[in-house]
Amino acid sequence: MIVDENSNPFELGCATEVFGLRRPELGRHRDLYDFSLCSPEPRTPMRDGFFALTGVAGLEAADTADTLIVPNRPDVEVPRRPAVLDAVRRAHARGARLIGFCSGAFTLAEAGVLDGRRATAHWQWADDFRARFPSVRLEPDVLFVDDGDILTAAGSAAALDLGLHVVRRDHGAEIANAVSRRLVFAAHRDGGQRQFVEHPMPELRDESLAPVLAWARERLDAPLAVADLAARAAVSPATLHRRFQAQLGTTPLAWLTGERLTLACRLIERGESRFEVVARRSGLGTAAHLRMLMRREIGITPSEYRHRFGPPPALR
Repeated sequence: MIVDENSNPFELGCATEVFGLRRPELGRHRDLYDFSLCSPEPRTPMRDGFFALTGVAGLEAADTADTLIVPNRPDVEVPRRPAVLDAVRRAHARGARLIGFCSGAFTLAEAGVLDGRRATAHWQWADDFRARFPSVRLEPDVLFVDDGDILTAAGSAAALDLGLHVVRRDHGAEIANAVSRRLVFAAHRDGGQRQFVEHPMPELRDESLAPVLAWARERLDAPLAVADLAARAAVSPATLHRRFQAQLGTTPLAWLTGERLTLACRLIERGESRFEVVARRSGLGTAAHLRMLMRREIGITPSEYRHRFGPPPALR
């Protein structure tokens, strides 16, 4: 991880926590990564002069990294150091994986490695980012974007989401879940989940959907329909639709499908290799329907998902 002048301590802490700690509770997996920091200067003042970082490697250490986390900082309008941008370009040219947390997307874009690529950044800077880097395919309303060898996270807390996603990619779902438990953090928030924005949440009062949602989650394998949810909530289907739109911003059917897909993914992560069983237990019916929905909503097939996030073959 490159740390530069005015870098944010929070993202530094996220990277250190996810990639830098030994994990004796994982047995032979206790050293997940060989993690180190480097900086273009011997003394690096962190954001707003809170503290200074010393005693880390020079920028030349970035030239041997398989994965390089680039600097991020709040002053996005200030150009990055040429030496840092050159290190990012060299890493990209030799095939290293690049990660940008929060405003780290600006570093990647300044280096020119995001041209024509997908990326995200904090919603607060979306307009500025688009104006400065029109060739980047910005997705401003998601938590993180995995574009293969370049990954970007939207905001500070999303750095943890992206970090755990990288662990899932590299070591599988079980190891990532163990790391998330150590962090006391959600094991998996999909990158496509929307960022939190400034719209006020509606007051739920006695019209809260929470009871019917909890009831439905316990019965996802049953042939639930919108009429069943409406009956449980003691309202008409039309009223239920209005409440879903007001409180969740979606329809009852879309919510039900999303919950079933989430359950299907968890079953695959836990080692269920029979996709007919996954489809039946998650209420999606058939393996063909499961395959169609996963390709449409997640972008990969059940087999690809199992390869990326399921347990190692020996443990299935």
